[in-house]
Amino acid sequence: MPALRVGLTGGIGSGKSTVAAMLAECGAAIIDADAISRRTTAPGGAAIPLISRHFGAELVTDQGALDRDRMRELVFSDPDAKRRLEAIIHPLVGAETVRQAAQAEEAGYRCIVFDVPLLVESGRWRQQVAQVLVVDCSEEAQISRVMARNGWTREQVRQVMAGQASRSQRLAAADVCLANDGAVSLAALARLVRQVAQRFGL
Repeated sequence: MPALRVGLTGGIGSGKSTVAAMLAECGAAIIDADAISRRTTAPGGAAIPLISRHFGAELVTDQGALDRDRMRELVFSDPDAKRRLEAIIHPLVGAETVRQAAQAEEAGYRCIVFDVPLLVESGRWRQQVAQVLVVDCSEEAQISRVMARNGWTREQVRQVMAGQASRSQRLAAADVCLANDGAVSLAALARLVRQVAQRFGL
């Protein structure tokens, strides 16, 4: 029987990565689209020559990686730059995701979880998964977590959130929703994840 394919998403600071790790402990194969994306823009990554060609060598660091700070500034000031960057990275991430999913199927995993931050925004993921699991929390919880974790200002967090789907859009796309607000302890979250994992056949 083919593995159940689940899309996992949530806004920045929602606790999505924590939930992914808990699902892995329950026996799911996790395919982290963000980690794959980061590898394409790391030193020697497949996206680096294309970024240099399309954006200029100044967007690549001396170590041969994407200059994230410069690119972030460019994307905020030029909306078309984001589209052009995604046109380079998304096909590379897509191909690696397909490869990892095939590996997981061969290894006999019963559930493959695709951890995709922009699952709702991309539009193309919904057709590739049987269920969408959304990790939900209030916007205030998102902001305070990211400020504490990344050392960003409130404005910087809000800028990132503005580029993501709204909370209501994510909830509208959810087949399953996990509430992870400030009042939810890690132990309580783990219990919720185990209940969801059972639903996914784990």
